[in-house]
Amino acid sequence: MSATTEPNIGSFTLGGPLTAEPAGTIEVPEHDEWTLPNGFAWVFPGEENRGGLVRPVIMADGFNLGRSKLDVLYQGLEGGSFPFVTELRRRGRDVILLGFEERSASILENAQAAEAAIMRAIAEQMGDTRLVVGGFSMGGIVTRYALAKLETQRMDHRTALYFSYDSPHRGASIPVGVQAFSHFIPFPNDFAKQMNSPAARQMLWRHYDKDTDKIGIAPERTEFLAALDRVGGWPQIPMKIAVANGRADGVGLPDVKPGEVALRIDRIYPGTTFYTQAQGDDVTAAYLNRRFPKAEKTITTSGFPEMDGAPGGTLHTYKILADTIEKLGGKADLRHEDVCFVPSVSAVAIRDIEKQDDLYANIDGLSLDESELDDFLCSSTTTAHTAITEELCTWLMDRLPD
Repeated sequence: MSATTEPNIGSFTLGGPLTAEPAGTIEVPEHDEWTLPNGFAWVFPGEENRGGLVRPVIMADGFNLGRSKLDVLYQGLEGGSFPFVTELRRRGRDVILLGFEERSASILENAQAAEAAIMRAIAEQMGDTRLVVGGFSMGGIVTRYALAKLETQRMDHRTALYFSYDSPHRGASIPVGVQAFSHFIPFPNDFAKQMNSPAARQMLWRHYDKDTDKIGIAPERTEFLAALDRVGGWPQIPMKIAVANGRADGVGLPDVKPGEVALRIDRIYPGTTFYTQAQGDDVTAAYLNRRFPKAEKTITTSGFPEMDGAPGGTLHTYKILADTIEKLGGKADLRHEDVCFVPSVSAVAIRDIEKQDDLYANIDGLSLDESELDDFLCSSTTTAHTAITEELCTWLMDRLPD
């Protein structure tokens, strides 16, 4: 370790199960590849479809840094507790995995890839079965915008069903102390690049601005929501459904109590401490410290709900950070591995997430009419953001059009 600087621990990025690199070799079946504006797609024909497109299901990749790794996405969809792609193909569905040249680029740019994939599927399809279009996490937002934009342009997208899988329709959350820490590392790094990317700024409900040290709604989010409004907010023609990895009964992560230590670091960045989000004004979210070059900073919030323990799909936020710290010789006192990333109310578009009562709402007790969706399902247990489960996937497949 240099005596003049702390180590660069920002080589990691935050991502869910669908972006996790598996330990072994990834085996992907034979498939076609499409080149698209700002993206590409892998096409897996359904069983008995004789290699042609008959009943297309377009599924868009989610958020991370860099080009989509569709082999990793395929493994994430297949290698867990439920083989989602195999089951879709067994039911005669042609699976089209949509990737992006840069996952962290603006959602508006990546929507061009979705629009092109939709139009190519229509052009190559045999028969007249209408399409299914959706995506995982950010992919559900990209396809939502793409379909709505095509409708405003009076383009026939021939889509019967739109779906999203734990997508942050009302915003996602990365603890602001963690966001600030990415920029506190005295090197350019991938983590900071991810946190400050256009897509992160568009999706995070609150963003830490490295230039002003202020926490608020990023201008890019305001601009994106305005762009979404200009195309009607949602596609109007297809049925709109969603699943959430969080629960619907208002129960989140009961062990993640507000104001507790989530992670404390020693040896490198000594004393740096992250706290679970609490309500109130001037609440300490993190204390950041480094020896070389010497600096310290306290990150505070005002008016936040208890976001980290809220019902929703979770992210290994502090586990990923702690593992990286320890690999570089640091000591990590990890108290909470996971925190809420996409609140349940956001994933099913039924409440905003700024207020405590809305964030922790008992969705089961709300009318479906309060949601902007036609139907949705929340997980019966709290699961990781975009975790592929039989419960959620079977519910989705049972609603695909004939």
